Amino acid sequence: MTDQTPPVDEMQYERLAHEALRGVIRSALDHVLAEGLPGAHHFYITFKTRAAGVSIPPDMLAKYPDEMTVVLQHQYEDLQVEADRFSVKLRFGGVPRTLAMPYSAVTRFYDPSVQFLLQFDEPEIVEVIEETTPPEDPTPGSDGPKVVSLDQFRKK
Repeated sequence: MTDQTPPVDEMQYERLAHEALRGVIRSALDHVLAEGLPGAHHFYITFKTRAAGVSIPPDMLAKYPDEMTVVLQHQYEDLQVEADRFSVKLRFGGVPRTLAMPYSAVTRFYDPSVQFLLQFDEPEIVEVIEETTPPEDPTPGSDGPKVVSLDQFRKK
């Protein structure tokens, strides 16, 4: 009888491929840092808010306890790009907030100007125990942060 055990991928090619594709995000952000966003390019970046290494204000974490999408287009400041993470200051309801995350927290990177989409497996989630009561959600119609669904941009 022959052994039908599938081979073990000791090289972990899938992990290596994901790391390489996350390098595309880093390279795109490096380009923006050096030269700004060219033409109509802009980015929708979706990330897991409770992934290891993510840093967002507590009230935003309470509002987006799982996932959040941010847009880098016209109004962003202090973009910092590092080898394994990036940070950016965005305005939510007119209030500047700094968000920082490792590339491993990103689940989707989309540039609608050229229909370019990268989608990744969900990262490991960190259990956060909150010691304070999170703030209540703003009233409907407030100028709070907007999360955009990428479904409308996907090719059918």
